[in-house]
Amino acid sequence: MKKTIGLFAHVDAGKTTLAEQLLYHTNTIRQRGRVDHQDTFLDTHDIEKQRGITVFAGQAMFDYNESSYYMIDTPGHVDFSPEMERAIQVMDYAVVIISAVEGMEGHTETVWRLLQQHKVPTFFFINKIDRVGADPEKVLNEIRVHLTEDVCDLTNTLFNWEMSEELIECIAERNELLLETYMNEGYQAELWLEALKNLFRENQLFPCVSGSALQDIGVDHFLEKLDLLTTTSYDNRSPFSGRVYKIHFDEKGTKMTFIKALSGTLKVRDEIRYNHGEQALSEKVTQIRLCNGTKVTPVDHVSAGDIFAVTGLSSTAAGDGIGTLTDKAQYEMVSALKSRVIFDSAINIKEALHDFMILDAEDPALNVTWEERSQEIHIHVMGTIQLEVVKQIVKERFNLDITFGDPEILYKETIGSEILGYGHFEPLMHYAEVHLKLQPAARNSGISFESVCHTDHLPIGTQNVIRTHLFERDHHGILTGSHLTDVHITLVTGRAHNKHTSGGDFRQASYRALRQGLEKATNILLEPFYDFNIIIDLEQMGKILTDIQQAHGSFDTPITEGNKAILTGKVPVATFMNYGPEFASITQGKGILTLVFGGYYPCHNQKEVIEKINYNKEADPDYSSASIFCSKGQGYSVPWNEAEAKMHCL
Repeated sequence: MKKTIGLFAHVDAGKTTLAEQLLYHTNTIRQRGRVDHQDTFLDTHDIEKQRGITVFAGQAMFDYNESSYYMIDTPGHVDFSPEMERAIQVMDYAVVIISAVEGMEGHTETVWRLLQQHKVPTFFFINKIDRVGADPEKVLNEIRVHLTEDVCDLTNTLFNWEMSEELIECIAERNELLLETYMNEGYQAELWLEALKNLFRENQLFPCVSGSALQDIGVDHFLEKLDLLTTTSYDNRSPFSGRVYKIHFDEKGTKMTFIKALSGTLKVRDEIRYNHGEQALSEKVTQIRLCNGTKVTPVDHVSAGDIFAVTGLSSTAAGDGIGTLTDKAQYEMVSALKSRVIFDSAINIKEALHDFMILDAEDPALNVTWEERSQEIHIHVMGTIQLEVVKQIVKERFNLDITFGDPEILYKETIGSEILGYGHFEPLMHYAEVHLKLQPAARNSGISFESVCHTDHLPIGTQNVIRTHLFERDHHGILTGSHLTDVHITLVTGRAHNKHTSGGDFRQASYRALRQGLEKATNILLEPFYDFNIIIDLEQMGKILTDIQQAHGSFDTPITEGNKAILTGKVPVATFMNYGPEFASITQGKGILTLVFGGYYPCHNQKEVIEKINYNKEADPDYSSASIFCSKGQGYSVPWNEAEAKMHCL
């Protein structure tokens, strides 16, 4: 049986130490490494050794009893959450490690929410019970209060299939039929164990054990119970399908596509089908590699349940479905900040851009962009720690010395009114006209499109061309030049010329229609917000609520439990991104602050931001709201506010 398990934790909860123990107990490694000794099996990159944190999702393999395990050690720092989320997509089970001393911490809630969203069954390991101040019972209660009431402590039960009365009661509460059998026939170990497995697999019950990874207390029992309760069922006879979860370029520059096989088998020289944008590709696998830490082993074939890397695929991206799986995974962890890459003038910026596009393929959350107007490279980031790591990676891999500008907020724009936009493009020997209705859409819904254009005016093929042009890039708003979002676009009508319409004409007409509509609409600047979850002592609530209000945030009705207060709500990233140290000072480090990207909403200081960015909509080389008409064999420009009267379809 093949099983993929992922290890998750807040920084310093002992996740990598537990990984070392699991590998040692399964005879995968002869000696247990330690984070502070910089000799762990999975944190092998110099950056990870120096910082003592996991930055890259490391993969290990081990066998235990009758199962083969793929274990993924995920980053625990919030700045590397996108790497963690990409790995979640391929996991059968998750293990969340929580310190018995520090208890629940901010990132733990983020991890839990993502695991629940992706429906990954989760096992808890309460670590560091050997430390002064450890209180496993308190942590277990925190899990019940803040994560799930369906956690079940197995630390002192389930030895040789025997269950305590507490465990039997826990299962019986969720399975009335089994309870009835128990009342009539008594305890039947195999039947109850199968019920426990099913509850675990279906996310109805979450096992938990306590121990100490560093002192090797309870690790063997945890491994036994993990193996006993986890089951998988993969189909090798169906056609091949898989999910891409990581891209990496090796030291020779060869692209390695990491895949979790979900069904079927794959052999070297087999062709894999996948989608690149709207283009369907079919490419031959030239190599298959199994990765165990830093060790790479070429193999001839793999089957469902395996995690492996292949070479030969040129255009794959993280999240792609391949084979018979055609959908692309959607990721929630989004960067709300961007930063400018600063180079020495002697560096060839185009070569540097090539290097950054390699990093972008490996971590698509970077969203590397080239600003033609300013001749600058920009990247999206989660925080300052990530910038420090990227700087070091660029130096080590590409020998480039770079710095970054201060992280800036990523704004977006939308509209607050319905409007018709008109675009006409008719220089000599060209012709296209497009009429678009622009309507405000639900917040954080992006751009959507429909057509009500009659085929007498434009054939379906041309209507699809217009749709393609509208989705082929992000469009600029007119307030700050930020990306346009939350707009529903309807193609109302249009016109082509049998002789003169050629490729690209409808791109020009569509862009101009969109821009002309924006000129007439009510425009709104949006800024990123955090969803916050704060757990503090009651006496600290007044101060924290005041800080949230001063940061232009909003909050729900506080929930009080004993001497604790739970606060939830939304707050702008711009005003709260640096609140962590102050929060720690107010709560003496005992409060829990969880900040998760919560979408885009109207900007709290729109006028100030517009003035600061000072975007000149008339000088944007990518967009014009004017239309081009033709007279006496010459094209001439008509301003947006005069163009409507000259349209041919009116």
